[in-house]
Amino acid sequence: MNTKISWLLTGLLFTILWSSAATATKIALLDAQPLVVAVCRFGIAALLMLFIAHGILRQKLPNRIELKQLAIYGLLNITIYLGIYVIAMKEVTASIGALTIAASPVFISFLSVFVLKKPISVQVLLALLICLFGFVVVAWPLFDGVSVTVKGLILLVSCMFSYSAGTIYFSSKKWDGLHLLTINGWQTLLGGIFLFPIMLITYKSGANHFDKNFWIGIIWLATLVSVGAVWLWLKLIKEDAVKAGLWLFLCPIFGIIIAAILVKDRISWHTFAGVALVLSGLALSQYEKRTETPME
Repeated sequence: MNTKISWLLTGLLFTILWSSAATATKIALLDAQPLVVAVCRFGIAALLMLFIAHGILRQKLPNRIELKQLAIYGLLNITIYLGIYVIAMKEVTASIGALTIAASPVFISFLSVFVLKKPISVQVLLALLICLFGFVVVAWPLFDGVSVTVKGLILLVSCMFSYSAGTIYFSSKKWDGLHLLTINGWQTLLGGIFLFPIMLITYKSGANHFDKNFWIGIIWLATLVSVGAVWLWLKLIKEDAVKAGLWLFLCPIFGIIIAAILVKDRISWHTFAGVALVLSGLALSQYEKRTETPME
């Protein structure tokens, strides 16, 4: 297959799968508690990735130091970030969830200023404020206590900082050639284990119905998103990290389209205006990264 066509198909498939995560979460949440959804998703995804990594590819197991790093990474990226994210999705629409995921590079840029002790730039601060304003614009007509709540929006934005911290932590550590499937599988497994006791404490049998909606959402999230989309993303950044980042600009658009079709999210001029703001913030954040690269 032609390289350009292959790149295009890979990018489009990644964008669709990555954008679908919020909608798949909303579907699973129709018949189950948030942490039940999260733990089941992580368990299936982790076992699948670890089976491929160690059972099929025969990759080496992480050593004690790497396991400690994976535990911290899993705590930040799975337990805290996705644990809070799935709770927040009970309080917001799939469209807003998709927008937040798409804006993750902006949060990473902002948090790296404090972690890496770099002076904050006007671009990074402005990008974050623009994205936050975009979330509010999309959510404004939905603040009815049913579609979107202030609590849900705050939780959604807050958990992105844990995701950003996890990303920065991951990039700062040495992994000694550990396969990416091994890293992702173990951090998902450990993060899910940390979340499991909280799920047990808050579990209510009457709130969970393991029916069609639940399993469609869980299988979708565990296989197509946690494994499929992540694998496609790694393939993209391996070929060209700069061009790969451009696919993130399509994620808000696809995310909102998927949410409108599958879970009937409302689309209004607020939606278009909010998406435009988030894309502007993301573009400003990407511009910041490109202008800094030559100086490093």
